[in-house]
Amino acid sequence: MKVGIVGIGHGKFGRRSDATVQELAFEAFRLAMEDTGNLDRKDIDATIIGSVPEYHKQRSLPGVVAEYLGMNDQPTWLTEAACASSSAAIRSAYMAIRSGMHEVVAVLGVQKMTELETPELLALMGRVGDVQWESIFGTTFPGYYAFYANRHMHEFGTTHEQMLKVAVKNHHYGAMNEKAMFRKEITIEKALAAAPVADPFTVFDCCANADGAACLILASEEKAKKLHDTPIWLEGLGCASAAMSLLRRPDLVSIPSAKAASEQAFKQASVSPKDIAVADVHDCFTIAEILAYEDIGFCKKGKGGKFIDEEQSYIGGSNPINIDGGLKAKGHPVGATGASQTYEIVTQLRGDAGKRQVDGADVGLTHNVGGIGQYTFVHIYKR
Repeated sequence: MKVGIVGIGHGKFGRRSDATVQELAFEAFRLAMEDTGNLDRKDIDATIIGSVPEYHKQRSLPGVVAEYLGMNDQPTWLTEAACASSSAAIRSAYMAIRSGMHEVVAVLGVQKMTELETPELLALMGRVGDVQWESIFGTTFPGYYAFYANRHMHEFGTTHEQMLKVAVKNHHYGAMNEKAMFRKEITIEKALAAAPVADPFTVFDCCANADGAACLILASEEKAKKLHDTPIWLEGLGCASAAMSLLRRPDLVSIPSAKAASEQAFKQASVSPKDIAVADVHDCFTIAEILAYEDIGFCKKGKGGKFIDEEQSYIGGSNPINIDGGLKAKGHPVGATGASQTYEIVTQLRGDAGKRQVDGADVGLTHNVGGIGQYTFVHIYKR
């Protein structure tokens, strides 16, 4: 039995002082229900929330969201895998449908990060690694990925300018995306001259914390064909974990969970990297997108810099990637990111992406990393 996506909704990402967390969730849920067209609340068997609870003042988020959406008394629960929380929710929904437990499941990725002050956010994100052995020394999220960047530069000669070309590309496409937080293009000169963050990173190497939500309606094959003219099928799912501490990683030029999850997803979907018409990958920092090129198999290890130099990840290249602006331009409300990536791929495979459309896109991929690689989810979709 296949599992299809029959409804998608996506709110505006950014500093959303106009909405509470449950209002953000409703914004995306309403759009997904409208997209499905002929679905009633009572037809949804369960709602799975992907979110990181520490960033909210509200505790036990699924309860308040389900109440606000009018989804009581159906079951609801939370999945948490750091920045990959809503990809974990998608996987949970897929398993619930394949098991026969449910036929229609709503997945909601939602996060409101701007309720906390910047020092609180920095402290929380700095504890994304091992609290016992690493964060006590003052780790930060940019600092962790700067380790990856410096090691990649040392081993392969990758340059900071190549990393910032990722930012230039993603802001180019983000400027075309009405859902994105940042809608202005940037130049390589501006990016290189920006304020330093964690060597070699400047401000433009780093994505921004944001508020936002995205919603997906998943259904069994039989239900999907009745609910939508163009269901998008979830054909391959990969998921893997890696050591919490960077000290225990085999190297710092790859994310091992991403490599393993990619291999699983390609095997299940019976496709290879060359078959992927469009992808959304986890570019929390510019080096993260370059690592993704290599870990997924779009290019060989160490060749990610050349891949962006040659504009292979632009529309018209071998593998268009982050054509929605990625986390870099779209913003990164951590619990919502995986669902947002899937929203983009479904939009592309339906042929509804407008001036960002990849011609003939029929197979898409999402790559969502939790934390500094502790978890990675790779999903493959087909029209």
